[in-house]
Amino acid sequence: MRNSISIFVVCLTLLAGCASAPPAPRVAELRQQVADTERAFARTMAMRDHAAFTDFLAEETVFFSGPTPLHGKRQVSDWWKRFYEKTAAPFSWEPEQVEVLDSGKLALSTGPVRNPQGKLISTFTSIWRMEAPGVWRIIFDKGNEVCDCPK
Repeated sequence: MRNSISIFVVCLTLLAGCASAPPAPRVAELRQQVADTERAFARTMAMRDHAAFTDFLAEETVFFSGPTPLHGKRQVSDWWKRFYEKTAAPFSWEPEQVEVLDSGKLALSTGPVRNPQGKLISTFTSIWRMEAPGVWRIIFDKGNEVCDCPK
């Protein structure tokens, strides 16, 4: 009888622990979160909203924009402000592929960058970090020129 009670208490403890722990989001759900975040990040350019652009940057972000890497939210924000000053957006981007670590803490997004006429001018690769549940911030970003190389 004593053994049965011990087993019962252990089972209840395990069940209580399972009930109190929130279910971990699946990788596919996280992948969708990052894709949606990347689209919202890109929308800041279309909407000409530099302040919103800055909100997507992690404090310690690094962007490869120009001759030397830009370090930190302030430096990246200041350098990118030039792209938000004119009425029309100079380019647009969208995620084409997103991958998330099984841990759900880091993600990569990549896709095309297009000029206002829709011509492919570059590609981007961004690394995102989950900083709070459902809050992704960009920690690395790098654009790459498109090669008109024969295939």
